[in-house]
Amino acid sequence: MLLRVLLYALLFYFVYKLVFDMIIPVYKTTKKIKKEFREMQGHMNEQMNQQQSSSQQPNAKNSAPKKSASDYIDFEEIK
Repeated sequence: MLLRVLLYALLFYFVYKLVFDMIIPVYKTTKKIKKEFREMQGHMNEQMNQQQSSSQQPNAKNSAPKKSASDYIDFEEIK
């Protein structure tokens, strides 16, 4: 009878240690890493959108550059 109570107490202790020393910290760490990963992805998406919007604005202005007469260089054909 006493041996059975000690075995149950020991089993309860190991289950308690497993849950509170291993399972709960792993769960919290996983949750924290997922949250930080989502935040990092959000920051990267914001930076990509800013880069795309800033790179599209100058391209729209320079898409049709005007050529002046001074830009043309005449050359002679060599035979």
